[in-house]
Amino acid sequence: MQKYICTTCGTQYPPSLEPPRACVICNDERQYVHPSGQSWTTLDDMRLTQTYENELLFEEEHLYSITTKPSFAIGQTAYVVQSAGFHLLWDCITYLDEATLTKVKSLGGLQAIALSHPHYYSAQVEWAEELDIPIFIHEDDRQWVVRPSDHIQFWSGEALPLAKSLTLHRIGGHFQGGTVLHWEDGSEEEGVLLTGDVIQVVADRNWVSFMYSYPNLIPLPANKVAEIAKRVSALKFDRLYNAFHRIVQDNANQAVQRSADRYIATLEGTLFDT
Repeated sequence: MQKYICTTCGTQYPPSLEPPRACVICNDERQYVHPSGQSWTTLDDMRLTQTYENELLFEEEHLYSITTKPSFAIGQTAYVVQSAGFHLLWDCITYLDEATLTKVKSLGGLQAIALSHPHYYSAQVEWAEELDIPIFIHEDDRQWVVRPSDHIQFWSGEALPLAKSLTLHRIGGHFQGGTVLHWEDGSEEEGVLLTGDVIQVVADRNWVSFMYSYPNLIPLPANKVAEIAKRVSALKFDRLYNAFHRIVQDNANQAVQRSADRYIATLEGTLFDT
């Protein structure tokens, strides 16, 4: 049996004799089925092609990024965040090989994986099994887990401390269980927020945005954006990393607040006249 992977979103399914009939992640309106139709691969096939490798980069003290080259599926970046001896993989990518495991272990390994939302579940169980570590997912997104595992721990409520300066916060929006990671000691103790694309850094790196669906350009309602901004306003962070290697380098919390104000003004028709 094979553990089939959707080539559009990168989600790995449980072992089966035949590929799934459809990808439930891609059939949701927040994602999409590729115009050429549903297609599948496996990790074994990806490794055999010798096409892919994972690039591990130093971002700042105690923070590293991992990105698959060339880009696969959604093309997101995962991060290794290190705090007081606790090493967390924030979000996940599909491709995994021995070279990647060697690199991760050279940094001191990992103690856990935590996810922002279902689009980055990818091959999370494969990673967890190889490293024998838990996966933290908010229970509001339980229905989107397509490959169950005893490694997955569903958490509830609005916040979950994982280590001395690492806390998960459920802010919703993009998905009901949409989660951000607050790294209180990051950026020389000025604080860092890692957001996946629950909060998305845009082309102008001084601004962010918020969407229900990014590929299909479905916005969030104004009240939800206001709620997200209010929730993160209480957190101390000067820098923000999204899932695509875009960074708000300084004054990130202020950037989130003014971006939310602009977004709401746009939805309410008071920002411009066109």
